[in-house]
Amino acid sequence: MWGLLALGVTATRLAAQGVVVAPHAVFMDHRTRSGSVTLYNPNTEPAEVTISLLFGYPVTDSAGGILLHTPETPGAGEPSAVSWLQAFPRRLTVAPLERQTIRLLATPPAGLLDGEYWARLVIAAKGGRIPVQGVSDTAIMIGLTLEVRTIIGVNYRKGAVKTGVRLTGLRAEHAGDTMAVWARLDRDGNAAFIGSIRAELVDAGGRQWGEFTSPLGVYRSMEPRFAMPVGILPPGVPSAGGAGFAA
Repeated sequence: MWGLLALGVTATRLAAQGVVVAPHAVFMDHRTRSGSVTLYNPNTEPAEVTISLLFGYPVTDSAGGILLHTPETPGAGEPSAVSWLQAFPRRLTVAPLERQTIRLLATPPAGLLDGEYWARLVIAAKGGRIPVQGVSDTAIMIGLTLEVRTIIGVNYRKGAVKTGVRLTGLRAEHAGDTMAVWARLDRDGNAAFIGSIRAELVDAGGRQWGEFTSPLGVYRSMEPRFAMPVGILPPGVPSAGGAGFAA
């Protein structure tokens, strides 16, 4: 007998590229209405950085892949904070091995309802040039300037907020040495659920055959697909197992 168990939520650090960004998410409240992000350039060349804001949240496609949905114009009633968030400075140069701070200031409209409002902070960094191979004339220097974008969440909270996740429709499919797992996740409350999901496959004797842990943000209902290596499984009878989340 097999059991599939999905558990647990922990804070997750996301790796940044180009310039190192900390923290990986910003949470602002209605009392202070401000926040900050630190940029560090670990490279040997200066990094030209441009800061922008957009509205977006993760969704899943028909195959269960997780994508960032970024509508150009948020619909009426969307909890977008983009129109009343500002970042200073919007353009800057971070010298090698130096740090600089980006300040975030919120000026929400009067009468803003209690709840959580979202934006995405986009940090676009241009670094050194990469030489292009195959140029016959060595007197001409040709290269490509790379731009690396790091996108982090900005969540603005007013009043009492709460969140949770309801998991239904848990199912699995074994193919070769991999177990694919699907589930429907519905967010509860008036705030996004941000953490990680962990699953493990165990047999009736308690032996673990596979596991995975993945960062997870549930802003809307979604049906993600996850995969874990399990090797060649002996015959067994499937069971429903158990599932749960904890903040």
